Amino acid sequence: MTKHYKTTKTIDPSVTELASKYEKDHEALLEILKEINLTDGYLKKEKVSDVAKVLKIPEHHAYGVASFYSMLSFEPIEKKTIRICDGPVCRLHGSAEIEAKIKDVLKDHPDWKVERSSCLGLCDRAPAVLVCDKQAGPVNIDHIHTPPSEWIGENPNYSKPRDGELRVMLENTGKIDPESIQSALEHGAYLGLDKALGLKPSDIIDQLEASGLAGRGGAGFPVGRKWRFVAEAKGKQKYIICNADESEPLIFKDRVVMETNPHLILEGMAIAGYATGASEAYIYIRGEYELQANRLEQAIQQAVEIGWLGEKIQDSTFSFHIHVHRGAGAYICGEETALIESMEGKRGEPRIRPPYPPSKGFRNSPTNVNNVESYAAIPAILRNGAEWYQSLRGKETPGTKLYMVLGHVNNPGLFEAPFDITLRQFLEQYAGGMRSGSNFKFALTGGAAGTIVPESLLDIPINYKSAAKGVSLGAGAFLFMDQSVSVVDFLHQLIYFFKVESCGKCTPCRVGTHRLYQILGDLVNKNGNPGDIEEILKLSDYMFESSFCGLGQSVSIPINSALKHFSSEFEACIK
Repeated sequence: MTKHYKTTKTIDPSVTELASKYEKDHEALLEILKEINLTDGYLKKEKVSDVAKVLKIPEHHAYGVASFYSMLSFEPIEKKTIRICDGPVCRLHGSAEIEAKIKDVLKDHPDWKVERSSCLGLCDRAPAVLVCDKQAGPVNIDHIHTPPSEWIGENPNYSKPRDGELRVMLENTGKIDPESIQSALEHGAYLGLDKALGLKPSDIIDQLEASGLAGRGGAGFPVGRKWRFVAEAKGKQKYIICNADESEPLIFKDRVVMETNPHLILEGMAIAGYATGASEAYIYIRGEYELQANRLEQAIQQAVEIGWLGEKIQDSTFSFHIHVHRGAGAYICGEETALIESMEGKRGEPRIRPPYPPSKGFRNSPTNVNNVESYAAIPAILRNGAEWYQSLRGKETPGTKLYMVLGHVNNPGLFEAPFDITLRQFLEQYAGGMRSGSNFKFALTGGAAGTIVPESLLDIPINYKSAAKGVSLGAGAFLFMDQSVSVVDFLHQLIYFFKVESCGKCTPCRVGTHRLYQILGDLVNKNGNPGDIEEILKLSDYMFESSFCGLGQSVSIPINSALKHFSSEFEACIK
């Protein structure tokens, strides 16, 4: 029931004007709060109350949303802010030392504020920072004595394939101008959609299922099967969502695709809409990806202008509209139901499942959610067929994958190749081996929620089933570390990320991550107590069994693998 307010004071006219811009839609709460935060420098409590009154929502709901996202603040923020990434890759490259040096240099400049940030999705530019929300890196000591506005650094160039690459999604990287749709069209953009429009929607789904395309977000759920669920679900309105909230440490592949070939993603989403019967779509992109969000919006406008998006695409009966929805700093919004909650103007907290999004998702309607890489794989399958895609395979899994190699290696970065490659191949063939003076000690595989792997597992082929053998594929990221890194200290840093990013909705995750971080901190300081290792394992089991969503459940993966393979390092930290 709608709550009616008796206002005792005049509502700020600027709030009324801003809310009217969004048609006083309660789903636009986050966008409205972000605009106020940007304009005023922070959120005044009175204005948050006014927003609630204008949108006719409870004040506690507005405050709950305002306090949830890291890019919103109730405290005045200096206009010049440097956010330093403290993700594991940036820490390996000295971000802690960089942060201390920056604070020292800027201590006499009160107009600048320096603060930490969870992973910025710039792992290939480590150590990375946001300077007034502009992406920069790698930052080194020499940069610090120059104005922060000059710290932009060099963005890695992925136009040249590495030896052994097999490019499908990256085929046109470096060949097209990402800001020109004409350039994209000259290299085959929208040919897959054009072909799809001549097929029955069910034929497209049949083709996807025959291709064996698995979702590239980490879980590996068959894309065609998910599309079929949405197509067969009952509902007048259906939605397509692209999950571009790439917030997990080690992961930056989706950012590169959005930067270099935005039309590839839009085309894949449009094919999904045609196949499932959806006419509306959203790209939920993390708030720190402002450059990439702007590029996507430009690409959407260009595609609408020449009839590849919008009403009656290419004079067909199919209409499809894509919108860009910016997040505001919350790793948990990478979980699809938390993402949907955020899009509906709520705190980004996971939903109880079932029901699942294909039957009841955004606005309680059938919704298909795939990530950037999954949509980017679609156009080539439509152009070339399922049999062709099946031919691009390793030993077991069809298709290609975007991989990220990082750490103490000679050639870090992004590349595309088939599945079933071993860690040794990643290291020696694609990453150029360990750096001079570095010897392989262990690797983190799959992402922050992946396995910690010793040398004995370097020759296991990696695919969606290899996690059972101790090596996670996850989103396709591999961080190689040498003898200088303590497994205990590294795990402590990893748990810090999960502690900071826990949404706090469920006790096992909220309390468990805090307690794990505390115990591991004692071990790092060689001040552990007898029974600490046993308590870590118990907490790990509790979180896996009873956490509300994948964030708390996945914490056990790096913990259990680290203790399995490097137990002596932990035991040596007990006083």
